[in-house]
Amino acid sequence: MSARGGARRARGAGVLAAVVLLGLVALSLGDYPLSPSRVVRALLTGDGFAGTVVRSWRAPRVVAAVCFGAALALSGAVFQSLTDNPLGSPDVIGFTTGSYTGVVIAVAVLGGGMGATTGGALVGGLGTAVGVYLLAYRRGIQGHRLIIVGVGVTAMLTAVNSWVLLRTRTQLAMTISVWGAGTLNLMRWSELLPALVVLALGAAGLGALSPHLRQLELGDDAAAAHGVRPEAARLGLIAVGMVLVAAVTAVCGPISFVSLACPQIARLMRGGGAGLPLVDTALVGSLVLLVADLAAQYALPVPVPAGVVTIVFGGGYLLWMLIARNA
Repeated sequence: MSARGGARRARGAGVLAAVVLLGLVALSLGDYPLSPSRVVRALLTGDGFAGTVVRSWRAPRVVAAVCFGAALALSGAVFQSLTDNPLGSPDVIGFTTGSYTGVVIAVAVLGGGMGATTGGALVGGLGTAVGVYLLAYRRGIQGHRLIIVGVGVTAMLTAVNSWVLLRTRTQLAMTISVWGAGTLNLMRWSELLPALVVLALGAAGLGALSPHLRQLELGDDAAAAHGVRPEAARLGLIAVGMVLVAAVTAVCGPISFVSLACPQIARLMRGGGAGLPLVDTALVGSLVLLVADLAAQYALPVPVPAGVVTIVFGGGYLLWMLIARNA
């Protein structure tokens, strides 16, 4: 048992090392290439033009990829655990689309700025979560019903988004559509720091509620026998998961499939077993989004939004998962 635990810790340390290494690579690449030693020196001292390039221009994007990837993966872990289904991620059951709807309405209809965008994402995501929860509730929540209702709500919200954009002036609609692909381009500290505060609150809430999440994985009866109020705990976890998704969506748009794939990759890395390893899930999410953003910038003939790369990755993962389950 100790050998298995040591192997798990070694895999987790390997993923963390990969995140740090790729972060340094991301800080080194660009129109003004820097060696890793100069990157480290610029981070420590911040002197000269290299310090401006690394600290002010590149670091916000790298920090966003690491933190946003972790947040999306943790949100996916929460919803997959609550639904007991690997398809129960926020981008499948409509919560990510709801956050995007809130942003579209805040920007295209209400003409809001960054503050309104953040508020719109939070309101849209939480409103969608409440709506899906109420529609799926039948003397409790069952995972398959929540997923089916969420897929239907996703279709309706997608139609609403298209209708609003069609009635919006062309330039603004194009800007929203590009942002809707999920991009980390032009990330700045002024946009990132408020989102990091919200994500820190969401992570703290998840840390406080994670024991309840473990109990709910045993079933409502077992959770109640251990003093947990299942529906109250479930609502709290849904709110926390939505905060994590909405904060990311408000800043960089809906980045799909990170929430779907990363919890399952972390479980495979752990070697299976019950429960979703939250720390490993966060590390895998950081690694996946960081790799996707690097590929979006440098591996293709022209730069594309990072969300385009995650969609390709997630679509391949979903196809593999369906084939593996039916084999």
